[in-house]
Amino acid sequence: MNKIILLTYLNKKKFYLNADYIEKIESLPDTTITLYNGKKYIVLETAEEVIEKVIEYKKEVLSIPPLYKDGEE
Repeated sequence: MNKIILLTYLNKKKFYLNADYIEKIESLPDTTITLYNGKKYIVLETAEEVIEKVIEYKKEVLSIPPLYKDGEE
């Protein structure tokens, strides 16, 4: 399970970012991610792509496994 999302700096270097710390995502026109501590990251991905990655991350983190397997009661 991914705890963080994979993003790309403008120089095409990849890095991982903990999505829980994102305060806002802007298109200025480059996608700029601001964290709660004020640190900013400018990435190649569009704002929509970052949001989709955050949604997928949240789905994984918040998913609760079933209490029983299919066919069991």
